[in-house]
Amino acid sequence: MYEATFRIASDGAYAAATAGTDARIELWCNDHCDLLHVTGGDEAAEDAVLAAVRERVGVRDRLRGGDELVVVTDDCLREHETGTVEAYLDRHGPLLLPPLRYARGAKVCRLLALDPASLTACYRDLVTDGFSVDVESKREVGSVAQDGPLLTLDEVLPRLTGRQHETLTTAVEQGYYEIPRRTTTEKVAAAVGVERRTAEEHLRRAENKLIAALMPYLRG
Repeated sequence: MYEATFRIASDGAYAAATAGTDARIELWCNDHCDLLHVTGGDEAAEDAVLAAVRERVGVRDRLRGGDELVVVTDDCLREHETGTVEAYLDRHGPLLLPPLRYARGAKVCRLLALDPASLTACYRDLVTDGFSVDVESKREVGSVAQDGPLLTLDEVLPRLTGRQHETLTTAVEQGYYEIPRRTTTEKVAAAVGVERRTAEEHLRRAENKLIAALMPYLRG
């Protein structure tokens, strides 16, 4: 068997809803409706996702808690969007393994096929028809394990703001995370040109994003 991960830019309303935000959507199809798990975004990003869902398929129920949003749709998205990757899978035979993922304006699909040629044919037709497709991984697999490495780093890692990234990078370069520490938040703040409390806030927010994103994949 062969597994590939395709990132398809701007493929559908859900992908568009994540563009320019930190929001990530996981979609689990239940035949008559979809279950959506939205994480990583602020309230404005979640509202944009909800608006896209309402417009396209309707919202039956929703539950917001902490940094996540769970949505049950009125209808299945596949009944409302045509010309998406699913049509190409039907044509060439690869299986689409759930969940579908949407992030940074793209749909991320994990595909499985007995013959690698079917993956190639699927990719070729998508590109020929004008889709922007990145093949993030392609490998031969002996089994389909639920706990296998399904995600790419780009899917897992959150998007930091420019200031958060600059402050975190400076802290790492100056040895703030070494044991013992070789610098202080005051020196980090001076290097990036902000007040100490502002630097500490940038670090806390960056650390919170990274920990929240990675914790589900860490093993003791």
